[in-house]
Amino acid sequence: MTRFALIAVALLTLSSSAWANDTPKAPSPVGVWVGTITVPGGTLKLVFDVARDKDDKLTAKFYSVDQSTMALPVKAVAFADSKLSVDLADLGASFEGKLNEKGDKISGEFKQSGQTFELALSRTDKVPIHNRPQTPKAPFPYPTEDVTFENPVAKDVTVKDNPPNVKLAGTLTLPKGDGPFPAVVLVSGSGPQDRDETLFFHKPFLVLADHFARNGIACLRYDDRGVGKSTGTQEDATSADFATDAHAAVTYLKSRKEIDSKRIGLCGHSEGGLIAPLVAVAHPKDVAFIVLLAGPGVSGERIMFEQVHDASRLVDPTHEEKSTKEYIDAVMPIMKSGKTTAEAKKELKAALEALLEKEKNEVRKQVAKASLSAGVDRLADPWMRWFVAHDPAPVLEKVTCPVLAVNGEKDTQVKAKGNLEVIESALKKGGNQQFKCVELKGLNHLFQTCKTGLLSEYVQIEETMSPEVLKLVTEWVAERK
Repeated sequence: MTRFALIAVALLTLSSSAWANDTPKAPSPVGVWVGTITVPGGTLKLVFDVARDKDDKLTAKFYSVDQSTMALPVKAVAFADSKLSVDLADLGASFEGKLNEKGDKISGEFKQSGQTFELALSRTDKVPIHNRPQTPKAPFPYPTEDVTFENPVAKDVTVKDNPPNVKLAGTLTLPKGDGPFPAVVLVSGSGPQDRDETLFFHKPFLVLADHFARNGIACLRYDDRGVGKSTGTQEDATSADFATDAHAAVTYLKSRKEIDSKRIGLCGHSEGGLIAPLVAVAHPKDVAFIVLLAGPGVSGERIMFEQVHDASRLVDPTHEEKSTKEYIDAVMPIMKSGKTTAEAKKELKAALEALLEKEKNEVRKQVAKASLSAGVDRLADPWMRWFVAHDPAPVLEKVTCPVLAVNGEKDTQVKAKGNLEVIESALKKGGNQQFKCVELKGLNHLFQTCKTGLLSEYVQIEETMSPEVLKLVTEWVAERK
């Protein structure tokens, strides 16, 4: 689930700044530079694009291409005595390195949040783009339509004076023919997601919608509120709020003559797999089936415990479970309390500072102090506080429609072991006999065929979604009559 994820690697093309005129006379830092730092759990590829403006002043763009295609803020750049200095104060980071006599290498250190990483930069014309062979390309052999629909339950608080309803924008794909067709609403994972659930240049929802349309199933995918062409904001919104958006999508599909109103279901990935049961229970007459792709069965508190512990072990292999428990025990009562965000932040800060005082490793203590403010903000976020307090099992016990739950065996974010067992147990307890729980070997949280399941692999893998998953989900949905 992306709110917890260490974002993995993505590559992009960058235009090279001209530097040939500088090189013959004296080495110049002008140009595109690329290098890699080693971080817990993998590597990060960093790019500096250094140029001169019309006044011959040095400027720079910085990209962490493993995390984003966007240029990140550079406060200042300087070059003197063959030394390049880049100030990334807004990121709590900096780089200093020395340009060699040949002018094709810069060796130095990248610093962020109290940590220092060796970074060797090399000139390049461009950073190669990974292929995404499964991404569908137009023209498509089926109709597609950009649509908008309102969520009458949610008000767009970004608009002053009598705010209108949140308007969600999406894409409807329809199979060839007249219909009426069975239909699926795709519900994205956590964090702001566009209609394709774009991540590291992968577009899993586009791939899934394409596969549905080619096999006789209509599909509606939409930009999350506050993302793309959808209005509203995610500030203070929780999974319960996003569930009303998903139901609005179902309601819209029921208005379309091409859609079989009795065969509309939800397919949720990650957090979407938590949201789908909420909608199915609240609106049983509207939802014919649900598909949970890497959906959680255990509580948010348990998932947080596992993810914090696993992340800590990546940094320090000697980290013990009792240390994670001490951390969770310190923050969880505050997160689950009914206190305001401001009150929760104040108490969380005090609790974390008290834990830091017990830290004997000075390096770890300084790193933790540097990220304390961001950590408090994350823990006090209304979405996070709702998530850790929520237990999906009691909701799943009330789901009466058919359920397909699929998890990847190598998923390190929502682990198959434990989650699938709880999902199956809850459905049985509630008397639901129309379900199928499947653990697929060798697949990660995105359902890519992988080696380790670590987040750092996501961008490196060219496959967007295993054909095994596409086939399983499509055939199961087609069988819902």
